Amino acid sequence: MLRCVANHWMAFKRYGEPLLTRTIRDFTMERDDDRTRALEKAFGHARQHLEGERTRPVGATATGAELRRRLGHLLTDAGIPAARVIDDLARDVEGGLLGSTGGRFFGWVIGGTLPAALGADWLTSAWDQNAAIHACSPAEAVIEEIAGEWLKDLLGLPAEASFAFVTGTQAAHLTCLGAARHSLLRRLGWDVEEQGMPGAPRIRVLTSSERHGSVERALRLLGFGTAAIEHLPCGEDGCLPPETLARALATGGDVPAIVVLQAGDLNIGAFDPFAALIPIARKHGAWVHVDGAFGLWAAASPSHRHLTAGAALADSWTCDGHKWLNTPFDCGYAFVRDREAHRGSFSHRTSYAPAAGDARDQIDWNPEWSRRGRAVPTYAAIRELGRQGIAGLVERSCAHARELVTRIGALPGAEVAWAPVINQGLLRFQDERAGATDEDHDRRTDTVIQGIVATGEAFFGGTTWRGRRCMRVSVCNWQTGRDDIERAVEAARQALDATRPPS
Repeated sequence: MLRCVANHWMAFKRYGEPLLTRTIRDFTMERDDDRTRALEKAFGHARQHLEGERTRPVGATATGAELRRRLGHLLTDAGIPAARVIDDLARDVEGGLLGSTGGRFFGWVIGGTLPAALGADWLTSAWDQNAAIHACSPAEAVIEEIAGEWLKDLLGLPAEASFAFVTGTQAAHLTCLGAARHSLLRRLGWDVEEQGMPGAPRIRVLTSSERHGSVERALRLLGFGTAAIEHLPCGEDGCLPPETLARALATGGDVPAIVVLQAGDLNIGAFDPFAALIPIARKHGAWVHVDGAFGLWAAASPSHRHLTAGAALADSWTCDGHKWLNTPFDCGYAFVRDREAHRGSFSHRTSYAPAAGDARDQIDWNPEWSRRGRAVPTYAAIRELGRQGIAGLVERSCAHARELVTRIGALPGAEVAWAPVINQGLLRFQDERAGATDEDHDRRTDTVIQGIVATGEAFFGGTTWRGRRCMRVSVCNWQTGRDDIERAVEAARQALDATRPPS
């Protein structure tokens, strides 16, 4: 028996082992070749996409039905080579992507992607780390530590504040308002993490009529419900008047409150008067949260920093990187003054996720567990631009927004509904027929927007502001320049001409 086993072993060593070694080597080489070919294909298609920004239509040209037909391949039993998958994908999405990476996209507050941020994002995918705890990726944990400190410095926030890298302001609201809920209920002796929301003491949420819908969604997810929200009317400037907040807080008795303020609202970029409002909220023991999705970046600009005066007095703040910092999606930031409330809302410990000394575990500060290294592109973007580059990006964007609104607003049939305070402005297009109503003006506004997008030269979006349809102008792409402004103004001129009634 032993002799038989020995003979088989000798045969394997002589014939089988070399064959197995060659098979493993061949498989490894083939796998590496597949990966290399797929990456080379992806780089080629990405480069072609970015180089086509100047000539490709800014709006999508393919219909949903076309995209479903192209992308709806049969699910096969056998797979296909990775390089072919990439080729097919790049071909099949043609016409279904917006030109939001280029300089003529002015629809929503969507930035492009800086070169260093794009390259860093590719590296993040190649590294494929789970940036949940320090032990999973010490380098990405330290990058997050450093980038978080840089952000607080750039945005003028308290050095002692904690921070989290999340998917965007929606998740940042969830994070910050979760910390607010923890803090306010703890004062009343209620452990919300253990006892939950059923039976918890009531919390009021006071915000302005111009709040973003992501605030409501966060409150729903946290168990407050929209019934907890009290919408306070803004003034003509789009800001919350101090006397309005003072009256509302005075009627609340001993019920704890969260006050949500705006740093750059959705339509006109209005900034609430923080220096006046926050002391009023403090007097009533309220938690103050600042929605600064894009507007908080004004603090990085010497020319616009005055708009955020007093914002650092708040308890929590949100901001996005994929807006004005021009990082790839998805990248948002949450900041909380009370570190213990922040950590108490989200921290979780397990026996298989050990803490490493003084290391910062990212899972303690955000609602995600498995997550990519979201801080890496932010780190790269800040290093690429520096303080002066970030300030210049903010200031150029604001100047471009003012020029777009002023020049388009001066065209026949157009009017300026709101001149930009920062990078957001509104335009309205009049129906020039005698006796035209507001509904007629609304229709022409939407028709002109569609006409501009149809030219392929620029992309703007519509909004309803104070009961009237307007075209929203939003500028935050690092590439927007003189030629982009000229092309957008000419596209607006063409769309207005095409919708003008016969004389």
